[in-house]
Amino acid sequence: MARNSYTESSIRVLKGLEPVRERPGMYTRTDSPLHIIQEVLDNASDEALAGFAKRIDVVQHSDGSVSVSDDGRGIPVGMHPEEKVPVVEIVFTRLHAGGKFDKKGGGAYTFSGGLHGVGVSVTNALSKRLEATVWRDGAEHRIAFEGGEVAQALKKSGRSDKNGTLVRAWPDPRYFDNVAVPTEDLKRLLRSKAVLLGGVTVTLTIEKSGESHTWLYRDGLRGYLEEALAGAAPVIPWFEGERHIEEADDTFAAGEGAQWVVAWTEEGAIARESYVNLIPTTAGGTHESGLREGLFGAVKSFIELHSLLPKGVKLLPDDVFARASFVLSAKVLDPQFQGQIKERLNSRDAVRLVSSMVRSPLELWLNSHVEYGRKLAELVVSQAQARMKAGQKVEKKKSSGVAVLPGKLTDCESTDAGRTEVFLVEGDSAGGSAKMGRDKEFQAVLPLRGKVLNTWETERDRLFANNEVHDIAVAIGVDPHVRGDAVDLSGLRYGKVCILSDADVDGSHIQVLLLTLFFRHFPALIDAGHVYVARPPLFRVDVPAAGKRPMRKLYCLDETELEITEDKLAKEGVRAGSWQISRFKGLGEMSAEQLWDTTMNPDTRRLLQVRYGDLDFASTGEKFNMLMGKGEAAARRAWLEEHGNEAEADI
Repeated sequence: MARNSYTESSIRVLKGLEPVRERPGMYTRTDSPLHIIQEVLDNASDEALAGFAKRIDVVQHSDGSVSVSDDGRGIPVGMHPEEKVPVVEIVFTRLHAGGKFDKKGGGAYTFSGGLHGVGVSVTNALSKRLEATVWRDGAEHRIAFEGGEVAQALKKSGRSDKNGTLVRAWPDPRYFDNVAVPTEDLKRLLRSKAVLLGGVTVTLTIEKSGESHTWLYRDGLRGYLEEALAGAAPVIPWFEGERHIEEADDTFAAGEGAQWVVAWTEEGAIARESYVNLIPTTAGGTHESGLREGLFGAVKSFIELHSLLPKGVKLLPDDVFARASFVLSAKVLDPQFQGQIKERLNSRDAVRLVSSMVRSPLELWLNSHVEYGRKLAELVVSQAQARMKAGQKVEKKKSSGVAVLPGKLTDCESTDAGRTEVFLVEGDSAGGSAKMGRDKEFQAVLPLRGKVLNTWETERDRLFANNEVHDIAVAIGVDPHVRGDAVDLSGLRYGKVCILSDADVDGSHIQVLLLTLFFRHFPALIDAGHVYVARPPLFRVDVPAAGKRPMRKLYCLDETELEITEDKLAKEGVRAGSWQISRFKGLGEMSAEQLWDTTMNPDTRRLLQVRYGDLDFASTGEKFNMLMGKGEAAARRAWLEEHGNEAEADI
């Protein structure tokens, strides 16, 4: 067969856990095995969250393996009624299988951190060996896996009166930069679980050093935040509470809600942590946005009621949030996370859920303790005045400039580069929707016509011959430069420069052309973290009302998310084929409301910051040269032949 032939046998179908081993970075972090151990820990935590476990024990063994045990119900060991395979084997060997999809009455877990059902199966796929011991139904059961495959079939190994599960995994060094689980990160993770699971004992034993740790928090979130603030005195007493939906309504399910503790301090470091169903969300998300919205609404209402706002001062949510430290734990029935590592919550309803939980109690407390309310108001108003003063300084400096802003730029009202953002939008039609849907207080829109010039080999003094490039440079307020130049970013007009293009191949091409422009001629913007890529959805799924669930509109970024969404709807019991799928042909097809809700609203959008990733600046430059250089056709052809099988055709 010819070297580059493309025949029926060229198509490879990945089975079982092969997709995970082929592309581990799509399922977990690959810097260390901490996340695959966390998946096991999350299962034990979910047993505690459901009220069935009171103890979680973790051991870092001398041979590099880690074991996690709990005294919960134990993974079922009987035959699955449809698959005719032991359930415990399915849990560790099948993607999209688990006990957390069934959210209806009688489900094993009403609230859990699991979303995609790929948790411990990924742990198994990326481990040299994994052993599971289950105690339930009066017996002890054992099963072992090697390379993701069953090495020792499930068997009953004796009688036992206890219940629970023990999982021991040996991470495979082929898939991780460093095969050792970072001990300090593991300690922080375990302590946070103990904080959130009040009354549950969590232990860590490190065999190599002989040290052991036990965490048991009875005072919950407040004690944890007090430790984090290292004794810093809050301006007002701790604002803490816990509220949940008692009866399901058209929007939220019974049991959904939040637990929180907030402290405002005048100085010192800020401590902030958030969780969803015990999963740490290190990148925040919509539940944190809900907390901010609720706090802002309550404080603003108090200030207005008591006429405490000086003339000419306008309050913003960041003024209330700037000096707030918090620990937030949300319970969401069906959490939507950003990616499998679950760093950020994307569930749009969580904004309204947490906001409604928090606002009323704070508003009531402030009006019942007016003296403390006035103290908090003083802090918030001083933050607003400092922000406005800083903005005035920046505006004075800019007013001496001679550049005339592009006529097609729809600017924002604010001049505070710490808040403002400009969207470079593909096409006038989409630009119109973006202008109508934006928040004019801090969001600007600059429509771009057609494909931007490939500027990889364009000299700096010829850049402004292109109108689009000229308009971009003048709008953002920074002159073209090369890396190493002394760049003055004081004239930067927007803290976020956001590339907004269609979610198709042409849109991706425009993204690449703009990224080429910024990397080649505005590298200081990337170095300082000012360049972002907005991610509009490609699909909308209209789900009919069912039971107490109202009609829903779900948005999916791509084919993969669409498959996951359809799988989840089927697991929820929504009748197959009852939902309708619409594919957006472009941003211009989206209404202003849709564009705001999915792509521009800071609380619900997905905005990716542009970073160099695994490659340094020089290596990134070599890659750009190969992809964008005019004389690199041969190198591009070779690269495409080598990596062509990794692309997913958008036909």
